[in-house]
Formats: sequence, structure tokens, C-alpha cells
Amino acid sequence: MENVRRHSPSPIPRFLYSTSMSSSNTFFNLITSTNNNNSDKHAFRMSNPRPSVMIPAPSEKIQMYSPAFYAACTVGGIFSCGLTHMAVTPLDLVKCNMQINPTKYKSISSGFGILLKEQGIKGFFRGWAPTLLGYSAQGACKFGFYEFFKKYYSDLAGPEFAAKYKTLIYLAGSASAEVIADVALCPMEAVKVRVQTQPGFARGLSDGLPKFMKSEGAAGLYKGLAPLWGRQIPYTMMKFASFETIVELIYKHAIPKPKEQCSKTSQLGVSFAGGYVAGVLCAIVSHPADNLAVKQLGLWGLFTRGLPLRIVMIGTLTGAQWGLYDSFKVFVGLPTSGGGPPPANVNKA
Repeated sequence: MENVRRHSPSPIPRFLYSTSMSSSNTFFNLITSTNNNNSDKHAFRMSNPRPSVMIPAPSEKIQMYSPAFYAACTVGGIFSCGLTHMAVTPLDLVKCNMQINPTKYKSISSGFGILLKEQGIKGFFRGWAPTLLGYSAQGACKFGFYEFFKKYYSDLAGPEFAAKYKTLIYLAGSASAEVIADVALCPMEAVKVRVQTQPGFARGLSDGLPKFMKSEGAAGLYKGLAPLWGRQIPYTMMKFASFETIVELIYKHAIPKPKEQCSKTSQLGVSFAGGYVAGVLCAIVSHPADNLAVKQLGLWGLFTRGLPLRIVMIGTLTGAQWGLYDSFKVFVGLPTSGGGPPPANVNKA
């Protein structure tokens, strides 16, 4: 029995790591060593009254820009975007209805009141399933491919030009990643918007997707791809380029010591703060494109209709996304994002 426990597999997927986890750090070895010294179960419970359920990060770091590195960034993007977008489903629901039916949904407060009266508490989370799946897929491509393209364009430019034109590299890398990410998002986004804004269409993904496919076919899932690119590509370019710049400025002017000397908690705080400010800028830049579907808004309405809600939602959302993404990177032994030049000519070996 002891031998089985000693060789039980790690619950962390092995593809995330370039080398195996250090056995001395795992929670399972703690249990094994305790069992070897205390055969009595009561003694084991007394000596370990509240064992931690958290599995420590490996002591051996993932090789930067290796396949395991990009896999870790992809998984971090899934958690970052999928969970945060699902959490703000009520805000997104009000925003979408204000854009589609501005006569009925005249303000944020009245929008929440109308939804509560007509659909109840459950109505605030209508469309959560396509939101979770769609933005998880988008996050995987957005963050994973951003890290890939940032490294790729930096290598093409060389060390000197990568440092000199780093903002252009951030913009190009994020735009390239978002083109792919929106292809992954578009089908679920189409179903989500239909479920949230067309009363009686469907209760959620399980019945909404078949109805959508029956009425518009598979091609209909991608009808909104061009407007989605128009909204999301500028948003993502601002999200990544401004985040990288803001974080670099924070470490340069607001913190009196290098990033490497800061605690992980401090670094994650910087990630959230930089992400929040970047999110506010993202909301302003992408908002006109987000309102294109609304008729009879006029030029002023195109830029301002629903903007305060979008600023609050996108600012909080983007800050939380960078915080979650970097938390996952720290967990698997990677450094946090930002605060340095583009990774030009870093060997993978």
C-alpha cells in the first residue's frame, strides 16, 4: 500500500512542465512520510489537523519560450478570460440590451430593474454557458498566440530594433493573436447575443445552438466575424501594448527597486493595477465599434452610449484577467508579465 502511494501520479498535467516536479515539495510525499512514521490513523490526524490542499509550484522552472511555456500561457488564458467574462455576465447582459433596444433599456439602473422584473434573478445569468466556452477559447488563443507572436516578431527585428520599437511589436503581436482568437470566439458569441437579447429564443446554449444552426446554418455562426474583428482587434492591441507600457513605467518610476527584487504578491498587484488602467483605455478605444449594431444613435451616441458601464466592466475585467493570468504563471514557476524589453533572440535550448 505504501508503495502505491509513493508512486501515485501528480494531479498537475505533466505537459505544463519541461521537467518533473521535485518530490520533496509535493503534498503526497508529506502524507507518505507521515504514514511511515505514524501507523495509527488517529496520530496522523492529530499531527496533521489541517493539511493544505494546495499543491506547491514546482521548484524547477519551465524553460522560457519552450512548448511547455506556450502551453502554460494557453491554459492561463483559458482561466483568465473564461472565468472573468462569465462573472460579469449580468453587466454584459444589460449592456447588450441597452445597445439592441435603447428605447426600452434607457440606463444601467433601469436595465437591471427591467431584467429583474421580467426574468427574475436567473435572468441575470442568461447566456453564461456560451460566454464561458467562447471566451475560454478566445483567451487560450489570445494569450498563447500573443506570447508566440511577440517572441517571433522580436526575433525578426533583432535585439536593437526589438528594444527600440517594442510598442510596435506589442501591437503587432496582439493583433495577430486576436485575429485567431476571434475565430474561436465567434460561434459562441453569436449564440450568446441571440440568447441574451431575443426573448423566448432559447434558455441557453443547449437549446440555443441547435436553433441557431437550424435557422441560419453553420455559416451563420460567423456572420458577425468582421464586426467582431473591428471591435476586438483594437481592444486587444490597446490591452496588451498599454499593459506592457504601464507595468514598465510602474517598475521604473513608482517602485524603488527592480522587479526581480519585488515579492510575487507585489508583482501580482502591479499586474492588476496595470491591467485595470489598460482596461479603461481599451473600453474607450473599442466602444464605437461595439455600438455599430445599434441604429439611430448618431455620432455622439456612437461614442458615448453605454460607455460608463463599459469602462467599469472592461476596467475590472481586464485587471482581473491580468491578475489571474500572472497568478497562474507564478503558480507554474514562470515570471509575471511586463516590466522588461521584448524577448529578442532568447535561445530555447
